[in-house]
Amino acid sequence: MTGHVLITGASGGLGRAIAREFADHGAELITSVDITGPDALIADLVQPDEPARVVREAWSRAPVDVLVNCAGIYPSVDMLDVSAQQWDRIFALNVRAPVLTTQALANLAIEAGRPASVVNISSGAALRSRPGGGPYASSKAALEMATRAAALELGEHSIRVNAVSPGFVAVRSDCNPVTPEYTTVMSRNPLGRPGTPADIARAVRWVAGPEASWMTGEVVRIDGGSNAGAAHLPRLWPSATGAAR
Repeated sequence: MTGHVLITGASGGLGRAIAREFADHGAELITSVDITGPDALIADLVQPDEPARVVREAWSRAPVDVLVNCAGIYPSVDMLDVSAQQWDRIFALNVRAPVLTTQALANLAIEAGRPASVVNISSGAALRSRPGGGPYASSKAALEMATRAAALELGEHSIRVNAVSPGFVAVRSDCNPVTPEYTTVMSRNPLGRPGTPADIARAVRWVAGPEASWMTGEVVRIDGGSNAGAAHLPRLWPSATGAAR
């Protein structure tokens, strides 16, 4: 993967892993948002004008070939208690910012007559919420539909828009620290372990790259098989022959 890759939210464990994955496989230039370093852009993507600004600034360094929208917040707040301000902030960063960065990149790429690839980072929460996760789950469900809508409209301009949906990945979070008990429960998937940032980063690079050139509007779920079903639930019958009795 050569070219210019723009990654938002690169200060987090997942964003850092994605940047490292692209760098290790030949990306010529990586511009990251919210991480220190010589190529970093500092921005508050909750502010309406900031998503487009960082895309334009990144493009001024070199045309952007790949945009990875990884920035996001996932506070634990019940639907009974969430305030209008909390709800709006979650949706501003998790949905509006990726939409606006995609829009800005698309306009620049179309004007320049260049293809581009966008990968949004979704979550298994888009399909299945948890106590305290309703606002976050709602934002990720909205992001997946925004991914499809953008793919539908931008395909004729050779701009692909996809999403990668991680299952449970053990990374540090100041806004929603994970307990050991939660880690144990969330590791009960068919492959029997939590994911790693590297697992997700490899999928992001593949989806963004030429190997997936005929893919757009898709959500690729990297979750250890969690979406296949609930492997930790007991059997309905005490034995394989119980159903025949």
